[in-house]
Parts: sequence; C-alpha cells; structure tokens
Amino acid sequence: MESFSPKTHQQSHDKMVDCINKVMLHTAVSCWQPFLGLALVAVFISSAFSCPTRCECSAQSKSVICHRKRLQSIPDGIPMETRLLDLSKNKLQAVNPDDFSSYTHLEELDLSGNIISNVEPGAFSPLLNMHSLSLKGNRIKLITLGVFTGLSNLTLLDISDNKIVILLDYVFQDLHNLKTLEVGDNDLVYISHRAFSGLLSLETLTLERCNLTMVPTEALSHLHNLVSLHLRYLSISTLHPYSFKKLLRLRHLEIDNWPSLDVFPANTLHGLNLTTLFVTNTNLSAFPYQALRHLSHLTVLNFSFNRISHIEGGMLRDLVRLREFHLAGAQLVNMELHAFQGMRWLKVLNVSHNRLDTLERGVFQAPENLEVLLIDSNPLVCDCRLMWILQKRHSMHFGDTQPECSTPEGIRGRPLRDVKEPLLSYYVTCSKPKIRENKTQTLIVDEGQPMRLHCSADGTPRPVVSWFTPRRRQVTSRNNGRVTVHTNGTLEIRATEAHDTGVYICMAVNAAGNDSLSASLAVKSRGTSDRSLYANRTSQYYTDPSNTTANGTNLYNMTFGLDLKTILVSTAMGCFTFLGVVLFCFLLLFVWSRGKGKHKNNIDIEYVPRANGSGAEGAEQAGPRRFNMKMI
Repeated sequence: MESFSPKTHQQSHDKMVDCINKVMLHTAVSCWQPFLGLALVAVFISSAFSCPTRCECSAQSKSVICHRKRLQSIPDGIPMETRLLDLSKNKLQAVNPDDFSSYTHLEELDLSGNIISNVEPGAFSPLLNMHSLSLKGNRIKLITLGVFTGLSNLTLLDISDNKIVILLDYVFQDLHNLKTLEVGDNDLVYISHRAFSGLLSLETLTLERCNLTMVPTEALSHLHNLVSLHLRYLSISTLHPYSFKKLLRLRHLEIDNWPSLDVFPANTLHGLNLTTLFVTNTNLSAFPYQALRHLSHLTVLNFSFNRISHIEGGMLRDLVRLREFHLAGAQLVNMELHAFQGMRWLKVLNVSHNRLDTLERGVFQAPENLEVLLIDSNPLVCDCRLMWILQKRHSMHFGDTQPECSTPEGIRGRPLRDVKEPLLSYYVTCSKPKIRENKTQTLIVDEGQPMRLHCSADGTPRPVVSWFTPRRRQVTSRNNGRVTVHTNGTLEIRATEAHDTGVYICMAVNAAGNDSLSASLAVKSRGTSDRSLYANRTSQYYTDPSNTTANGTNLYNMTFGLDLKTILVSTAMGCFTFLGVVLFCFLLLFVWSRGKGKHKNNIDIEYVPRANGSGAEGAEQAGPRRFNMKMI
C-alpha cells in the first residue's frame, strides 16, 4: 500500500485548484463574449464618427450640431458621412466652393443667423443629396447666377431675412425639385420676369415684408405647379386685372397686411380656381363680389380686419361650396337677408368684433347646418330676430367668448347661453311697424326746387324705411344721388324734374311686419328760358360722380343721353325734309323735260345783224334771221 505523504497531498490540491480556475475562466469568457463584442463595436463607431470641438454629434442620426458656438469658420473634424449639419447662430462671413466639397452625403444644412454676405457660385455644387438649405438671417445682398448649381434634389430653400434687393433672371434655374421657397423679410424692390424660371415643382412660395409695390405677375406666371402663395406685409396699393395669370393649380392665396390696398378689381383673380382665400388687414371698404363670382370651389373665405360695413343679399350665391366665412374685426353693420344664398354647406361663420345689432335667420340658405357661430363683441339687440340663435344656443358652438345682449335692459350683459326660457317670451319680442301721422300727403313744387316727403315709424326692432317712386324704383338711405332717404325716413329730391310727378309710397319694414304710406307730388314745369337757368343751378347734382341711381347709373349721363337724342332726332328730321324737297324738285324737272306733246320745246328768236358801212344795203335786203333753240 502506497503511502500518501503530505507533499503528495499538496501537489494534488494545487492541481485541483488550477483545474477549477481554468474551468471558471473559460466559463466567464464564454458568458461575456457577446458583451465584449458590442463594446468593441461601440469603440469602433465612436472612433469612426468623430466630433468637432464644442459641437454635439450623434452617430445614430449622423448629425453634427454646432449651434451658437461663435464659430468664424467651418470647424475641422466634421465626419465625411454627416447628413445633418447645423452651423446656425455663428459668425460665418462667406461660403466658398471648397467649404463643403468633402461632405457629399449632406442632406440638411443650416447656415441661418450668421453674418454671411457673399455666397460664391458653385459653393454647394458637390452636395447632390441636399434637400434642405437655410440661409435665413444673413447679410446677403445679391444672389448671383450659379449659386445653387448642383442642388437638383433640393426641396426646401429659405433665403428670408437678408438684404436682397433684386432677384435676377434664372437664379433658381437648377432647382427643378424645389417644393418650398421662402423669400420674406428682404429689401426686394424688383423680381425680374424670369427669376422663377426653372422652378418646375415649386408648390409653396412666401413673399413678405419686402419693398415690392406691385404683384410680380410675369415672374409668378412661370410657377405652373404652385399650390400656395403667401403675400404678407407688402406696400402694394393696387391690384391689376389678371394679377395671377397662368397659376392654374393655385389653391391657396393669402393677401395679408396690405394697408394701402383699397380697391379689388373684378378681374384680379381671373383664371384661378381657389379653395382658400385670405384678404385680411387691408383698407377695403367694399366687398369684391364680382372678383369672387367664378370661385365656385372656394371652401374657406376670410376678409377679416377690413373696413367692410355691408354684405348685400344674393351677391355671394355662386360660392356654393363655401364652408367657412370669416369677417371679424371689420366695421360690419348689416348683413342683408339672403346674404348667404346658395351656401348650403356653410358650417362656420365668424363675424366677431363688429357693429352688428342682429343676425337674422333669413341671412342663411341652410341655418340648420351652421355649427360654429362667432358673434361676440357685437352690440346685439336680443329681440325676435335672434330667437333662432337662442333656440340653438345649447347645440351651437360660440367659441371661447360668449356673445352677450346689449338690449333690452332686463337681459343686458347676459351671455346668450345663460338666458332662461321664461325670459325669452318676455324680452325677446318684436312689434309691427307703425307710421306716425299716417295721412296722405300732397305736395306741389316748381321744377328745379327741392322737395321733401316725411315718413317716420315706430316698432321693435327699429323699422327700415324705404320709398318707391312712381316708376317703381326703390330708394333707400344707401342712395346718395339726387334722390335719397335720410335716416329718419324723409325722402328728399334735391332738384325736382317734371318726370318726378306721381305717387310715392313709403314702406316701413321690420321682422314683425310692415306699414305703408302714400304721398302725391306734382311738379310744375317751367319755360325754356327758365329751364336754362334751372340747368345751370342744378348742374352740380349731375356732374358729381357720386350722384348715382340704385343700379349705379350716373344721373348726368342719363340727362345728357336725353339731350343728345333730341338733337339727333331734330337733325335727322331736318335732313330728311331737305332731301325730300330736293328730290321732289328734281322729279318735277325730270317729268316736265320728258313730257311728249304736252309742251312746246322749240323757241324762236329773231336776230337782226348789226349793219356795217359797206353792206348796209345787203343787210337791209336780207331781213331778220330766225334761230331755233331746243330746251333739253
């Protein structure tokens, strides 16, 4: 039996421990091998995607953010595979052709907020993959031809807030895929006719805060695929007909903050097929009905913050697809009945911050479809005209600010939503008009003298008084010519004429009914001499362009037309009379000269030749000679 010495025992123990250590090490290596691989990959990536000093980088998005680092030049160490480079809010002064030649993978470049005054042609030519470039907020005065060469895949370009004075021809000609162009906040005074040539895919253009004095019609005409056009904060005072010609795909047009614009010609939007139109913060005082008549696909119309005081009835009937109408912050006093005739799909109406005292149900084609009504900040008179709104006050949305009643006294200051049912039948009422002193009037005046017929009425709401002339023409307070109606209902004819004679009817109307009054007028005619004096005295009424009839016909033109007709008729009659007499005379001469056997056409004349000294005797023997003349 072999003895087991302590030394042998120690050796065996050491072998066993060594074996156990080897097994444990192998197991540990096997367990940590995946994590060691990931660590090595991370170390490799971090070493491959380096980051410039003071910049923030992301290897996952391949972006380098050097925003507001006071850099005066493009920093070193930007990885070549960078896709997004933000160098905004630094102190870069220029862009040279070699600055980005190594970064051909760039897709987004932000150079906004620097002090760049010069961009060399070809500076971006290596950036074939670029789709977004911002040069906003620099000091660029002129963009020369070739600056954007190579950017054929660019889709967004922002050159706003610079010092650019003029856009030259073909400056954007290489940007075939550009979708959005921002050219606001510049010193632009002129855009050449071919400046936008080559922008075959442009869909959105913004021109704002420039020194343009007219719409660059010819330049815009090259943008055949333009969808949205935003013209804001401009000093343009006049819109010419066909200002947006050839923009056949334009759907959204915004005209905002043109404080000098006071006229909107009828053909301004000719050729457009808009769905959204904004004309806000201008000096318009009349709604341009004729300019909008052909926009049958319009769905949103906004004329807020103008000086428009009236919306006439039936003038917007062609806007059959309109869903939203905004006229907030204007000077709106009245919306006539049938103002929204034809608009069956109108769902949103915003007439807040105006001077409306009511909004009648008859204004709408389909009031039951109205979902949002913003009518706050108006001096609303809560009478029977607003009953339809009060009945829908729990189902209709009034916005963040609830409309309130200004009268009657019992519910003044109360939001419409809070008016209880018992108060409606007591306060929200109307009374039929009643004309004061309803007696037939008879008035006789001399031709050329002024004339007034009185008609005043009481009722709730206050009746609207109008007059009908003997020729059945309605005269209201909106007429400001020779014949007009004052706010108190008085009919005035500033200078009467013979044809003014007849019966006039006063009609007082409100929501509860109407009342009428008749009055007779007789105008005594003057003589011819008196008429000339009368014409001189009243000529001011006819030469004033504001003296128009209800249909816009100038009274001066009407009078002049009658005088001219009289002159032409008199001249024609005189000419016909003269020509008739001449023809009659020629006919008599012709008949007399051609008569056969009725007249003797031969005339005998005796002629005795004068005697001379040598031939006195022969002459005496010959006797008188006879000549025969025939009348032709």
